[in-house]
Amino acid sequence: MELFFLLLLVVLMAFALGSGFPVAFALPGSAILTIGIAAGSGYLFAGDAGAYFSHGGPGQWLSAGVTNFRGIYWEAERDTLIAIPLFVFMGIMLQRSKIAEDLLVTMARLFGPVPGGLGISVVFVGALLAATTGIVGATVVAMGLISLPAMLRNNYSVPLATGTIAASGTLGQIIPPSIVLIILADQLASAVDQAGSLRQALFKSSTGELSMPSDFSVVSTSAGEMFLGAFLPGLVLVGLYMLFILGFALLNPKSAPAVHEEGTFTRQFAVKVVLTLVPPLALIFLVLGSIIAGVATVNQAGAIGAVGAMVMAGYRLRDGKRGAYTPAIMVILALLGLAVIISFLGAVNIKLIQTSDDLLALVLALIAVSLLVIAIFWSGWRTLKLENTLRGVMVETAKTTSLVFIILLGAAMLTSAFRAFGGEDLVKDFLQGLPGGFWAQFLIVMLVIFILGFFLDFIEIAVVVVPIVAPILLADPSANVTAVWLGVMIGLNIQTSFLTPPFGFALFYLRGVAPAVVKTLDMYKGVIAFICLQLVALGIVGLYPQLVNYLPNRSSLLSETAPPPKNPRLQYCMEKLVNEQYQANGNGILSAIGTAEAIDMSYLPEDLRDDMSEGFGKAREALPLMEAITEAEAQVAAAAGDYKPVHVRVRALERDARRIDEQIEELKVIVQRSGDNAVYTAEQGARAQARIEELNVEHDAILAQIPESWEDTYQTFSKIQKAENTARLTYRRTVDQAYEPVIELKAVLADADIVAQFGPQLEALKEQVLQLEPEAAVDAIAEMRSRIGSAEGTGDIRKGLSDARKILRSRQPDAQEALAEIDKSIAALEADLVWRQRAAEEILPPLEAYDAAVGTTIGLRAQDRLPDDLALDVAGCLSGHRDVSLSF
Repeated sequence: MELFFLLLLVVLMAFALGSGFPVAFALPGSAILTIGIAAGSGYLFAGDAGAYFSHGGPGQWLSAGVTNFRGIYWEAERDTLIAIPLFVFMGIMLQRSKIAEDLLVTMARLFGPVPGGLGISVVFVGALLAATTGIVGATVVAMGLISLPAMLRNNYSVPLATGTIAASGTLGQIIPPSIVLIILADQLASAVDQAGSLRQALFKSSTGELSMPSDFSVVSTSAGEMFLGAFLPGLVLVGLYMLFILGFALLNPKSAPAVHEEGTFTRQFAVKVVLTLVPPLALIFLVLGSIIAGVATVNQAGAIGAVGAMVMAGYRLRDGKRGAYTPAIMVILALLGLAVIISFLGAVNIKLIQTSDDLLALVLALIAVSLLVIAIFWSGWRTLKLENTLRGVMVETAKTTSLVFIILLGAAMLTSAFRAFGGEDLVKDFLQGLPGGFWAQFLIVMLVIFILGFFLDFIEIAVVVVPIVAPILLADPSANVTAVWLGVMIGLNIQTSFLTPPFGFALFYLRGVAPAVVKTLDMYKGVIAFICLQLVALGIVGLYPQLVNYLPNRSSLLSETAPPPKNPRLQYCMEKLVNEQYQANGNGILSAIGTAEAIDMSYLPEDLRDDMSEGFGKAREALPLMEAITEAEAQVAAAAGDYKPVHVRVRALERDARRIDEQIEELKVIVQRSGDNAVYTAEQGARAQARIEELNVEHDAILAQIPESWEDTYQTFSKIQKAENTARLTYRRTVDQAYEPVIELKAVLADADIVAQFGPQLEALKEQVLQLEPEAAVDAIAEMRSRIGSAEGTGDIRKGLSDARKILRSRQPDAQEALAEIDKSIAALEADLVWRQRAAEEILPPLEAYDAAVGTTIGLRAQDRLPDDLALDVAGCLSGHRDVSLSF
């Protein structure tokens, strides 16, 4: 019966959407009706409202709905959704202020003389508008009203003209900032948690180990990372569009002729191009650049974009009038002023005012900020008073945002109902049962999304399909894809939903503004080529995941909050790059170790001397240990050829057996709760018991297909794999032990001058001890002890102070005895300075040279962060897919 109600849910949703019922109410409405019918049927025919639910009942569905509602509106962790109204406001403001229209007209004149120039200008402007407005409907309508007549007037092919405009208008779905990317990031954040649990359970059931290595965990995503990940694929798509139009124009000059206009390339036109093009580009730089640089979060960047759009609208609405650009000039001057202040006077913090320079910086910053605020309010006042623009923009923003949030809530209710009837398990079983592993599953999912795009909008696909399939795909260790890559691939696929007939929304928008001479069939013909180009782009990004993953990895590893080099996720790539350095400069590293071993350290304290000697020995072991890793890795690769097919087959059989085990456990609950006056009738219990016996037979039959030699095969391969893991752990432990003494000795010697300053302070402390009461003297000694402790390697010096403090704390404090202990600290300090100052002159310089020679190889894990050049290499290495399924 669960399958019946699952089918009823899908049919009701399809009927509601097909009949034109609003999406925001069709999704929750179909869920509520189906849940109600199932609960009523269960109560009438089985005496239990939850009888026809696979998981729980209507109460659990309602609880899940409330949880989703709270998640969208109250969880601080999901504040990504706040960016939606900000970017919507930004887009509508730029559209209403006719800045998009200026771009189209100007770029059309600029690209006109090029073959297919009008089409190329439409794509170029579409990309710019995508990075500023991101609203498909408004972009398509604007370009349809302005560019389509010009293209038809210049004898452009009708299918090419309409296809170019429709496709260019959809770029806002993949080029950031994009609402669909924000929604996908929000949905994938939840999917990652589920995928992590699934992968952890898979690792435990496959290996028997309780904890999974953290470098096997599923990598999460955020809206900012989605923006970075989609940036290069968006440019690839733009490039494909432009190349197609140029190629079409060269092959069919009459269908896309060049347009030569007299008096175009003049000084006045050049100024017009600059004034039209630079502000949108500057806004794109501020919004995306602040995210890429890590200066602002997505929400903060959205606020920057909204304010920037309002400032641009402020001067555009008064175009040609006196003082039109005054607020914009004030904003530019204020921002430049703040940049100069920060560059020359440092960061401004009102709580850290100490010098006159700090005060000057604060005053200048207050002036610049005041100027900025005045300019923003001035621009806001203009947009409010001129053509009532601000009010219209805010109303449209509220409508669009409300629609998105209502759909999110409705989709959450629909997804909960889908899961309640076992739909998620059905999808999971179907996908995991496909031959071909992850890529077969992925292709089926992408095909389903592509087909759904013929009938559904991007929001419905993102919030209904993604929560169901994303956890399954992300949990699979055979591809180990990132959530960013999966999100961008789905985003590229969803983008086709705007172009695919019969319900492509871009086609509807264009049909509404196109002249009667343009036939709908011509529009359908025109978009076919661009749909194919989108699929080509999808294939390119699928084959080269670096296009998606590189920028997020680069941004993460170069940011101020970059993960330390000891982060487990970085180790595989770091060791791969370090091995390349060993191969290229192994002799130089060994020579540096030999030079460092020759340094005279005989006068150092014994513990430091021994640690350094042991560290040099460990450093010599690093290269052979890395060779051992390479050999172990080669052995794993050689053994994997024969082992992998058996592993895949056995794990699939075990997965099928676990699925039957889950069904058996559910049936056992029915058996236990059946009987007179129980939840289930005796007849239901008997049917459940009979089904258990059938499933047990099926379960045993599946396990019988596992080869008898499997256990030996698994143990043999596990030993080889364990040898590689042991080699890696041994190498990491060895290089840490090799480099830690270097860090310690450098810190000790670097503090030589600081330690020298403690001598006069200890002499002054002796005077204080004689003059102060015992309690006050104890505090003075404690303060001095803490001060000395801030320098490295001062344990012997502090010992006397500790004993002096203990004496003064006793029942019979004796100041003279305390002074004697302080004298011991002074003597220890003098002895310390003898070797410390000498070593700072003789040992520290060659030790620095040794550190420079091995710091990016042997000492890499001990650095505070990866050097920039290595961070870029690691980012590139991490950007590909790495199959880790043989560890499961």
